Amino acid sequence: MSKDITVSIVIPAHNEEKYVVRCIDNAKIAASKVKCGVEIIVVCNRCTDRTAELAAANGARVLTDGSRCIATVRNRGIKAARGKVVITIDCDNRMTEGTIREVLGRLNSGKYIGGGAPLRFERYSFPIWVNEVLCRLGFRITGLYCGIFWAKKSTFDAIGGFAGKRAAEDIATARNMRRYGKKEGKKYGCLKKNHLINCTRKYDDLGDWLYFRLAFKNAGALIKAAFGDSRDYNKLIDEMFYDYNEKREE
Repeated sequence: MSKDITVSIVIPAHNEEKYVVRCIDNAKIAASKVKCGVEIIVVCNRCTDRTAELAAANGARVLTDGSRCIATVRNRGIKAARGKVVITIDCDNRMTEGTIREVLGRLNSGKYIGGGAPLRFERYSFPIWVNEVLCRLGFRITGLYCGIFWAKKSTFDAIGGFAGKRAAEDIATARNMRRYGKKEGKKYGCLKKNHLINCTRKYDDLGDWLYFRLAFKNAGALIKAAFGDSRDYNKLIDEMFYDYNEKREE
């Protein structure tokens, strides 16, 4: 890749040896559609498998981070990014081939401070379709599109990077970016021609009604969290996100 880096793609990864190569490959395809330099940064978070080895072998810059906060992991990559534009995507997901081109077009228009992307699952069933519909409605109502995040690095710096929360950091970050955009006279937007290909591995492992079951089973934890007691909610977040890959490997 060119030494003149314009775009940095930041990929947080925690024991993602099964997915890191395909994520990088899709990013490379998207990079081939633009004429500027693109770097791919994989931030290995407490990895004990071959994630780092595979990422390096496939042309990514590899960084390490030992925290248990996904926002911190993402911010590690953003801080190290050499590009003027930063795009973030989770390691088990994929971007479509026109993503970088559309991001640059939107930022170069001067109308957008940054934004997110619509999501599409890599496979469908009725409960997964319902989940997607609910996500679309939530995004449409709030305007806080997530999934893939894109903005100039200077924008991420101005808002302090991803909000330092262990859960729902994406929504908080989108809100912060939109608020900053209003001050700059720009909009928080969403890609129209490209989307995030969302991994279904948790549905594959735990069933397609997974998140509906979790919401019902953990209603008490969610209610307590809403009133400020997040101890049970944090345990759920650890189980479903930060400890998920360790359990899959046992």
